[in-house]
Amino acid sequence: MYGRDEHGTFSLVACDRERGYWGVVVATKPMSVGAVVPWAEWRRGAIATQAQSNYAYGPRGLELLRRGFGAEEVVRRLTRADPEREHRQLGVVDARGRSAAWTGSKCLRWAGHVTGEGYTCQGNILRDETVVPAMAAAFERARGSLPRRLYAGLVAGAEAGGDRRGMESSAMLVVHREPWFDRAWSDRWVDLRVDQHPQPVAEIGRILKRDEAATRRFLAARRVARPPRSTRRARALGRRSPTPADPPREDGLGSVRSDG
Repeated sequence: MYGRDEHGTFSLVACDRERGYWGVVVATKPMSVGAVVPWAEWRRGAIATQAQSNYAYGPRGLELLRRGFGAEEVVRRLTRADPEREHRQLGVVDARGRSAAWTGSKCLRWAGHVTGEGYTCQGNILRDETVVPAMAAAFERARGSLPRRLYAGLVAGAEAGGDRRGMESSAMLVVHREPWFDRAWSDRWVDLRVDQHPQPVAEIGRILKRDEAATRRFLAARRVARPPRSTRRARALGRRSPTPADPPREDGLGSVRSDG
């Protein structure tokens, strides 16, 4: 995964531009994959840096995305400046959903990548060449939220063989912001990690299910605490005349009024 040890990894980087989500999911043999591979920033893009990972690809790649460079240019600039690029693997999806990837010629087999509209899949030290295409096909078929689609791709990769030495670590990072979010809040909508587990892909799926349930409860409570925007606006502006849904009533003086 990082350093000069032989660490294999398979990952999927993707976005849902319509709903405003960007994310990465990954699994591997060594522990702490979530500390190195996945990077993402809301409305900027997402990155996976792996094989003999260059950790700097994460923060530097996000900075290039903030400056408006597209996925292909980000990959080109990061790898061009790296004398060890042939040992690296990199996947990028930018703010517009454009994808690009790099697999260095010295990444250990099987190694390769597949890019598509709004996503890129990549892996190294995999069981065989079927793993990455299986991930891409599963992601394209999947429906629902971006975290669910990312997880579908990860499951497909694992079922196709994944890391040929086995898997003990997995992670998922998805970024998103709602219009009403406090400015102090993080954009990390989903941030899950599993380490030294006999079934890390199944385990991160279990945790994702619990996380989604907690998010639904939070959003439901928020909707109760914050009335719909139309209601808030009406309260702020005050209604000048009664409406059928809010009939007038007589006060103690016999006049007719409508509550503001």
